[in-house]
Amino acid sequence: MYVLGTAGHVDHGKSTLVKALTGIDPDRLEEEKRREMTIDLGFAWMQLPGGRSVSLIDVPGHERFIKNMLAGVGGIDAVLLVIAADEGVMPQTVEHLHILDLLGLDHGLVVLSKIDIVDDEWLMLVEEDVRQRLRGSSLAGAPIIPVSARTGAGLQDLLRAIDALLDTTPARAGRGGRPRLPIDRVFTIGGFGTVVTGTLIDGPLAVGDEVEIQPAGLRSRVRGLQIHGTRTERALPGNRVALNLAGVSTDQLQRGDVVSVPGHLQPTVLVDVRLRLLADAPGPLEHHDLVDLFVGSAEAPCRAALLDSEQIAPGSEGWVQLRLERPVAVLRGDRCVIRRPSPSLTIGGGVIVDAHPPRHRRFRREVIAALETLAAGSPADLLRQALADGRPHEWAALASYGGLDEAAAKAALAELRAADEVLILPDDGTGLAPVATLISRHGFEMLLQRAKEALAAYHRQYPLRVGMQREELRNKLRLTQRQFNDLIAAAVAAQELAAEEATIRLPGHQPAPGEAQSRAIDRLLAAFRAQPLTPPSRAEWGDLNPELLAWLIDTGRLVRVSPEVCFLPETYQQLCEWVEQRLTTGEPLTLAEFRDRIGTTRKYAQAFLEHLDERKITRRVGEARVKW
Repeated sequence: MYVLGTAGHVDHGKSTLVKALTGIDPDRLEEEKRREMTIDLGFAWMQLPGGRSVSLIDVPGHERFIKNMLAGVGGIDAVLLVIAADEGVMPQTVEHLHILDLLGLDHGLVVLSKIDIVDDEWLMLVEEDVRQRLRGSSLAGAPIIPVSARTGAGLQDLLRAIDALLDTTPARAGRGGRPRLPIDRVFTIGGFGTVVTGTLIDGPLAVGDEVEIQPAGLRSRVRGLQIHGTRTERALPGNRVALNLAGVSTDQLQRGDVVSVPGHLQPTVLVDVRLRLLADAPGPLEHHDLVDLFVGSAEAPCRAALLDSEQIAPGSEGWVQLRLERPVAVLRGDRCVIRRPSPSLTIGGGVIVDAHPPRHRRFRREVIAALETLAAGSPADLLRQALADGRPHEWAALASYGGLDEAAAKAALAELRAADEVLILPDDGTGLAPVATLISRHGFEMLLQRAKEALAAYHRQYPLRVGMQREELRNKLRLTQRQFNDLIAAAVAAQELAAEEATIRLPGHQPAPGEAQSRAIDRLLAAFRAQPLTPPSRAEWGDLNPELLAWLIDTGRLVRVSPEVCFLPETYQQLCEWVEQRLTTGEPLTLAEFRDRIGTTRKYAQAFLEHLDERKITRRVGEARVKW
């Protein structure tokens, strides 16, 4: 399926031509019919002589409605530039031609309309003038077809020319990417609810699909699909599609929103653009100028931050970061147009090379070099640059960086892996999961070095601790839980780090007390062995360093049952065994019985039994304990 669009000056017969070709009046608004002038986008469809179905978008030609024209022309595959034979090229003809050129629309025909009101000699002069005007544009050399929508003259020639044009126009239908539908109309149909229309690009949609509408992030479901007024279960890219959306209202949506699958698009207020200023632009573009951005069906006011120059002269190009006043949902590779807001005029356009850049400082060579790579680099270059920040990235997000399709992204990844430039974490041979963590070799080594430095400092400060708590190290490295787990697993497998259930340490770290600390430990443990059932309590531990006490507990030399009470491990084990054996009788065990049978005091007996309660070995019932 292809989408044709009209373009041209006001009153040059675009809508009349569409009606003559399709039998459908694209002027749907009452005001349009009253004023006999197209104000907003119109839509129609037809079947060509060769059997091919084609959608048509009719755009307004008046300069006051150029914004509406821009909302429709971004989704077309080929264009019919309509020029009235009695008037020839007019101001909006020129501006529309500029827009087509900026959007890279190089498949099209020139339709000379209203030939029934001019003579053959005048028609020849107009044709020659049009050829001259098209030189240097994206439609240079386009066939020129004279027609009269009123008499029907030339219409069959035009249909055959459209068929021939589409034979050489790339189709979108074979694409297997993720779908995008820039919304150009929002309305309600009784009994159905919210309906949006647009040109489906990049990938297919089907009834029942879960979708996300950006930039608002609204979730919905495709309740119904129509193409050319006919219900269908599935729509391929390249079709004009009407979507019946569940769970959203018309006041939540607007022209410029984009329907896609969840997680595919993220709104942005910064875009990096290779911008070309029109040769007849009225003056240069200066740093921080206010302009309007048009991309897809969206419009957003923005400031132009010039990154490599003080100004861009008419006919010149430059790197620009557009800083938007409201978010849009776009991808790298999308073409855009910029206009002066006052007086309203198209001045240039270009290609988005980064849809989610950081805020750049001007005149930075490394920034310009990175943008050049994005603009012209190979898929491997793009993937390498995406990983250049040294941070871990999820494959699902990384694969779409630079507008790469899945096949190109996987080929680029294979190239980088073969050169040992990238790691997949975990690399367990089970395939490349969407949530797999990817990191450059350099980034992995840098993060590993930061982890080692943090652990070395921790071991110096706390030499008796087994290691740093996992969460503490994760926060120092500023990683997500998944990224951290994947990184640590790879580092442990490479024997660069050692990990326990709750801690991370350097492999060579063995907590051990010094000479003075060893003497303090010996004295304390001797006191515990002298009175195993009534051992020294917290008040009797003296000035024992809390770190030293933690080491005794971590290494199993003492077992802590409460903040005030510890036992030797062999004593602790004996008490546990006695309680478990005692409870096999089925009779409840009281605190007093336990205290008297083991020959201790209430303080120790109570602390030990409450500890067993916490471990779910015993359960308190009244003043006694039973087996859990």
